[in-house]
Amino acid sequence: MSTPVVFDPMTLPSDDNVNSYTFCVELKGSRWFLQKGKMIAYYGQINFDGIGHGRFDRLVRSSFHSPLHASDWVVAEGSGKMLLADRAFDVNSFDLEEGNLTIRSGNLLAFDPSLALKQSIVPGFVTLIGTGKFVAASNGPVVFMEPPLRVDPQALVGWADCPSPCHHYDHGYMTGVMGGIRSLTGIGGVSGEEHQFEFVGAGTVLLQSSEALMAEQATGAVPGEPGVPGGGSAPRMPGQLGDLQRRFGL
Repeated sequence: MSTPVVFDPMTLPSDDNVNSYTFCVELKGSRWFLQKGKMIAYYGQINFDGIGHGRFDRLVRSSFHSPLHASDWVVAEGSGKMLLADRAFDVNSFDLEEGNLTIRSGNLLAFDPSLALKQSIVPGFVTLIGTGKFVAASNGPVVFMEPPLRVDPQALVGWADCPSPCHHYDHGYMTGVMGGIRSLTGIGGVSGEEHQFEFVGAGTVLLQSSEALMAEQATGAVPGEPGVPGGGSAPRMPGQLGDLQRRFGL
C-alpha cells in the first residue's frame, strides 16, 4: 500500500490544484469571492462574510453585480491557504485576460475580485468580465471547442468571447416516431439529439465530458447524516432559489 501524501501550509501549492478534485487558493491579506459550501478546509486567519456586509460595499459595487445569486456567495478575506472542492467533481482554475466568459452559475466556485461578475441574460448562467483567475467545477474534464458548434445543453459549462447561443430543435426527430410516442405516453424527455444550443462566431465553448448536470444541494443545508449536528435542510432566506431554479433560472 502506498503512503498517502500529507500536506501542511508549506507543502500545499499556491493557487493551484492539490489533485483533480481540490484546488488551493492562497490569500495574502487579500480577498476572493467564494460560493457557499465550496470551502473544505483552510490554514491561517481567513474570515468569511456574506455579500451585502457593510464594509464590503465598495468591493461588491465594483465586482459583484448579480442580485439573483448574491445569497449564494461570500467574501473570503485574510491570510492563509484555502482548499476548495465540490463533491468530488473535477476542479480547475482558469485565467481570463481582458476577457468575457459566461459560465453555468452552479459550476463557478470562486473568483478573484479583479474580475467582475454580472448576471447573464441566459437563465442559469453568470458572466465574468476582465482580467483575473477563477475556479470552476465540472462533471468530468473540461473540453474546449471552437464554434460553429451545436452542444447538448447538459454538457455545456460555458462560453468565452463569443455571442450567446440560440436554441436549435431537430424537428424531424421530434415529430418522428419517438416524438409521437412521447406525445401519446408522456415517456421520455428532450435529449441532446432533439435540442441543442447553437454557437456561431469566434470564441471558445467549454464542455464537460458528461451529459449529466452536476447535482446541486441547497445552499446552507447540512447533510442529514448520522453524527452530523443540525442535519437536514436549512430554512431558505428571501431571494434564495431552489435547486432547479438556480440551475435553470426559473
